[in-house]
Amino acid sequence: MPETITITDNRTGDSIEVPIDRGGVDAKEWGKLLPGVWFHDPAFGATSAAASGITELDGANGVLRYRGYPIEQLAEQSSYLEVAYLLIHGELPTAQEFEAWRYEITHHTFIHENVRKRFMEGF
Repeated sequence: MPETITITDNRTGDSIEVPIDRGGVDAKEWGKLLPGVWFHDPAFGATSAAASGITELDGANGVLRYRGYPIEQLAEQSSYLEVAYLLIHGELPTAQEFEAWRYEITHHTFIHENVRKRFMEGF
């Protein structure tokens, strides 16, 4: 028998069974069962970690890697756009890939004139 927890909504009197998976409640499942009811977790004190193919963090040994690259190497040898490419595509770009990426980013990030005027000239 799978583990569950019964939650009663005191506003309506309705009760629902929420499945417990590996000691926790799946956020997607929670959203299906109680749409519009969310947890507020400032500072992520009750947020569980999940396996990631992007980030490797070993705080005890001071290790932080993105896609296998040490953060120190990326900070010293790569630009912001190169790291963004790495995070999205899984590898650092070649020179040709970087130029195409840089072109796409710089030509599709314009700010609408109304936003620029209201925001930038509002100070």
